[in-house]
Formats: sequence, C-alpha cells, structure tokens
Amino acid sequence: MNIFLTSGTMSFMESVRKRYANEQMIVMHGGGNSVLLHETEGKTVFQTPRRYEAISSSGTLTEDGFFAFNNIPITDEGRPIFEHRFQSQIQDITGEPGFVAFRLLRPLNSETYIILTQWTSKVFLNLWLDSPAYKKMHASIEHETGLDKMQHIFLSAPYVTTYKTKAEKENNEE
Repeated sequence: MNIFLTSGTMSFMESVRKRYANEQMIVMHGGGNSVLLHETEGKTVFQTPRRYEAISSSGTLTEDGFFAFNNIPITDEGRPIFEHRFQSQIQDITGEPGFVAFRLLRPLNSETYIILTQWTSKVFLNLWLDSPAYKKMHASIEHETGLDKMQHIFLSAPYVTTYKTKAEKENNEE
C-alpha cells in the first residue's frame, strides 16, 4: 500500500478530493495548513507528493477523526532496526479506546518515517500517551534495541504533527 501526502490551502485540498471522489483521500487540517492523504495500491494524482510505503498497518483510515504523525528521521543504517521494532510492537495500540487506524510509513523520497495513528478524538490520543501500555511499549523498544544507547540511528529529533478532519472543530478540542 502506498500513501502520498500533499499540502495546500483547505479549499484547494477539498477541491482535489472532490475531483477524485473514487480515490481513498482524506483532507486533514492543523498547524495553519491542510494536508491531503491519498492511500492507494497504485499511483497518485498529486504532482509533487511526499511518498511513503505503508509497511505495517492496522484498521481503516476514515474521513472523521484526529490524526497524529510522529515524524522520525532515521539513518540508512538504522532503518532495519527501527522497522523491526515498531512492526513487532504495534499490536499494543490496536485495542486502545478511541483507536481507529495505524500506519508505519517508510519514506520513498526522504529519510523521515511517519508513525501515523488515527483516533476518534484528541482526548483518546492523550489517554494513550499517558497510559501504562504506551510507556511499556516504548520502554520495551528502547530496551530490546538499545535505542536509548544507539542514538546514532536518528538523524535529528523526532517531532509530532497533528491534524483533524474537520477544520471547524480544531479550536474546540485543543
């Protein structure tokens, strides 16, 4: 499965989605811009997308929810370690309240992986981040891989971007 991302104004992203109504596309809003996500087995209609291969997934992405993108720049040498550990640990999240979907996205034209999760609301993402299961999962990944001692697999600090599918709700749930 491939995922393609492109950014632009809310109205333009909505117009592209409507123009290709038969494609699996989701418009998300946050951080002052809008992102259009295209999930497909084939090619994208975007001219200059950010390209990813979904190497692990759970659930179905929907047009209603809250999305967290954990952006993690990884060295070429660190890719196998990173992929193995996140693929083997992700089942811990699937039964969490409010969880909708997960994608581990391998970058095809950059070094930044994305751990994409979709939740029914920001409240459930925050509950997951504060949960013992989250802490256990990350402690296990660090312990098993030595990531706490192998910081050289990261090119720079990870960062999180969040989006909602309904722009008008953005200020109400923060």
